[in-house]
Amino acid sequence: MDAVLNVVKTINAYMSDYILIVLLVGIGLFYTIRTRFVQVRCFGEGMKKVFGNFSLRGGKQSGGISSFQALATAIAAQVGTGNIVGACGAILIGGPGAIFWMWVIAFFGMATIYAEAVLAQQTRVVSSDGTVQGGPVYYIKTAFKGKFGKFLAGFFSVALILALGFMGCMVQSNSIAENCSAAFGIPAWTVGIAVAVIAAFIFIGGIQRIASVTEKLVPIMAVLYIILGIVVLAVNIKNVPEAFGMIFKYAFQPQAIVGGSVAMAFKAAISQGAKRGLFSNEAGMGSTPHAHAMAKVEKPHDQGVVAMIGVFIDTFVVLTMTALVVISTLYAGGGPLADGKDDVLSKNNMMQHAVSTVFGDKLGSAFVAICLLFFAFSTIIGWNFFGKINVNYLFGKKATVVYSVIAIVFIFAGSLLSNDLVWELADMFNNLMVIPNVIALFALSSMVVKALKDRRK
Repeated sequence: MDAVLNVVKTINAYMSDYILIVLLVGIGLFYTIRTRFVQVRCFGEGMKKVFGNFSLRGGKQSGGISSFQALATAIAAQVGTGNIVGACGAILIGGPGAIFWMWVIAFFGMATIYAEAVLAQQTRVVSSDGTVQGGPVYYIKTAFKGKFGKFLAGFFSVALILALGFMGCMVQSNSIAENCSAAFGIPAWTVGIAVAVIAAFIFIGGIQRIASVTEKLVPIMAVLYIILGIVVLAVNIKNVPEAFGMIFKYAFQPQAIVGGSVAMAFKAAISQGAKRGLFSNEAGMGSTPHAHAMAKVEKPHDQGVVAMIGVFIDTFVVLTMTALVVISTLYAGGGPLADGKDDVLSKNNMMQHAVSTVFGDKLGSAFVAICLLFFAFSTIIGWNFFGKINVNYLFGKKATVVYSVIAIVFIFAGSLLSNDLVWELADMFNNLMVIPNVIALFALSSMVVKALKDRRK
């Protein structure tokens, strides 16, 4: 495992430090300019569409799912361990300034995910029985005809199945098992079995059951987590201004807290922001368009603006809450990480330590473990669904049963494996997904711009 870990780390270092940053920032800037800042101009419209007819009972849809159910499924995939463990890892390695770069990635990512959702709507396929299929494989083949398009679509599908359906779900179950074991003393394998069994029940129900679960689970878990964060911040209110200041200060002076040379520290802050930002909000990765393609809306633009709100909630609300809680308790006010070094704290226990400063060790660990259980489990549900769509595309509907069985085995295995290896493997395949998806997004920009112009017709 050590040999495999070193190889995967080397690949990820080149991908996240160079290729990923160029592709994610590049496509985000490109669509921000092409759409004339759609994430700003249409932000209010997106909020109205999401919360104007808010309901936890979307009901069963005939062919597809409701717009809010699609958003809830997308957010279920977005809001996971990346918002807790991933954010903590980014802060620990890249300093508090890594959060600033996550914000930058997310801001431009809102334009990117608008394009992804619009294209997913425009290229989706509705079969004779009303079943809807959509996602990057369909707009990749629209962008590139012939063998090249089929190759890119196939490459994307394989990468997604491995990244989300298998490796990504291992990350989520790994985090659930570790945190529940630490908080409640439950053996990791026991947690793994429980998560796998519950997941299997939901997987068997198909998209309608998934949509029904996520539309209820996502709002509840987000509200509970925000309330928990607000309580911790209220107790440490005097450190909150300093926490915000550290995010901006160490975005441009990371060496002051990370150590090492200016260039190396700066690269660590930006690469952690890009890598963990991608893992958190998934804009540009090509995962959430599968959910947005299913939405029943009048125009593709309608789901595009809804998709933007998903990135906003994921990064600017949930992830920022994690960052402020951690930085205000562990960095600001002379906390244990004020000088950037501590042998006890790691990305896996930072949030527990932060919350424990207010609620005590046992209660703090329990609160975080429960929140992470909800976050990670919802992501398992969303990612399995995305993988299933791509298995269906590659091998047909009958293969999805085999895929679900293998996915359940991976969920259980994730609770037992090395945390570092699981994270690095998931990162590698996440990175590989970005390449064909972004290439297609560049090629189809005229379709996105036209949908934006036609929104009022």
